[in-house]
Amino acid sequence: MRRFHLPILIVLLSTIGLGIFAYKVIALDMPVMPGASAETWQVEARVRYQPTGGAANVQLRIPDRLPNFATLDENFVSRGYGLNTLRAQDDRIAQWTIRQPRGEQVLYYRATLYRDGDDRSDAEYPGPVAAPEWTEPYRSAADALIEDVRGRSSDIQTFASVLVNDLAHAAPASNAAVFADDGGDRVKRTETLIELLATARIPARTVTTLHLRDGRRDVRPETWIEVHNTRRWVPIHPLSGEIEYPDDVVVWAHGSAPLLEVSNGRDAEVRFAVSRGVQDALTTAQRFGETVNAQLMEFSTLNLPLGTQNTYRVLLMVPLGAMIIVFLRNVIGVQTFGTFMPVLIALSFRETQLLAGIILFTLIVSLGLAVRFYLEHLRLLLVPRLAAVVSVVIMLMLGISILSHQLGFERALALSLFPMVILAMTIERMSVVWEEHGPSDAITQGIGSLAVAAAAYGLMANRHLEHLLFVFPELLLVLLAMTLLLGRYTGYRLSELFRFGRMQEAMQPSKRSEDR
Repeated sequence: MRRFHLPILIVLLSTIGLGIFAYKVIALDMPVMPGASAETWQVEARVRYQPTGGAANVQLRIPDRLPNFATLDENFVSRGYGLNTLRAQDDRIAQWTIRQPRGEQVLYYRATLYRDGDDRSDAEYPGPVAAPEWTEPYRSAADALIEDVRGRSSDIQTFASVLVNDLAHAAPASNAAVFADDGGDRVKRTETLIELLATARIPARTVTTLHLRDGRRDVRPETWIEVHNTRRWVPIHPLSGEIEYPDDVVVWAHGSAPLLEVSNGRDAEVRFAVSRGVQDALTTAQRFGETVNAQLMEFSTLNLPLGTQNTYRVLLMVPLGAMIIVFLRNVIGVQTFGTFMPVLIALSFRETQLLAGIILFTLIVSLGLAVRFYLEHLRLLLVPRLAAVVSVVIMLMLGISILSHQLGFERALALSLFPMVILAMTIERMSVVWEEHGPSDAITQGIGSLAVAAAAYGLMANRHLEHLLFVFPELLLVLLAMTLLLGRYTGYRLSELFRFGRMQEAMQPSKRSEDR
């Protein structure tokens, strides 16, 4: 069982990390690209009426669960009115009340909508509906029409579509012509279709929609019909028979009840205006997560204070740099001074930029190494020697910063971000390697450390990767799984393959001579 412990742990960490990542991307629509934008629509309902005396009660039907859209924000603008939000069967009702309104009254409801791709059309099947009581000749025509349409359809959805098309293209002497004398009025046609579908015991309902067109100040509501096919409500255009809502159509209300009802008022009307907007996709996804009560968003890095967020934008890149160092050391075979020195130097390169950082790092280490060789002649103990090297490193950094400022090389001022303790330990480690293994090994490890730091900087400075790890910190579990996987690698390093390859080539001539 022990040999399966690590593989199971790796699979478990990867599954959890990728599972949470997929949920955020698919369900919460969080962007995987930095700077991504999301399309939003602001819909405004403007209610106007003239009071006729006495207390006024204004009721406006507003959306609740929108197919393919989510409500990010909503505002009610009404001075001096009391406001209640009532729950209807499939919608909500905004109720404004006032005791003594005077003069023309104008009320506003504004909603910011965001396309989320969830049709929300699943609903419990209400069961067969009761057939209406037709009078002759409508009863005979309805029965004959229903029987004819049933023979030319295969299910409830196709039945409704065929029925709509029959009424839209009714021949003068056909049964459909008896019900198609509404002059193409969508509301009347919808009411007729609902009654005919009820004759076939099929549940159907009226739906009020809005066409989203940017900059429209007077968007007129349009009527659709929805038919339940025992699994979900299927929208059908009452004149053309088109199935499913277009992308630019949003459902506003269900049922045949009027959108606006006003007591003690006259000349009441509601007008709609639509405006398209673009918002930051990350902010939009965060607000969407709040609207759907996603508990995961409460523990998101986006809820941290801004100062803390900026700190973790940097810290969350450290595991990525550490994994790159593990790969370059264990698989490629690059020699470095320690494990954390290259990744911390790579963090410093984020401020100094790569070329300037390499030059400054080389200069500090070279000067510090010269001082370290001088301190060797003083025969100091280890701790005092390290303290002296730290002091020298800080003085060197200060001197280089002052000199570069006088020369106008402002990039070198970021030298203060270099970790001075790491620099001091690097100088100490490099001097020991120099004395024990010679200058060749010391210089090789120094160059390897710079190369690894540069590679880590290339990834840690990537804005896309920074966005992914900050918005989706669960990906750190995947990085941890990859690090554990690399930790079990015991094969040849790439550098060793080249070295052994040269040895094999050198041994081949001697082997040929022995064969002779």
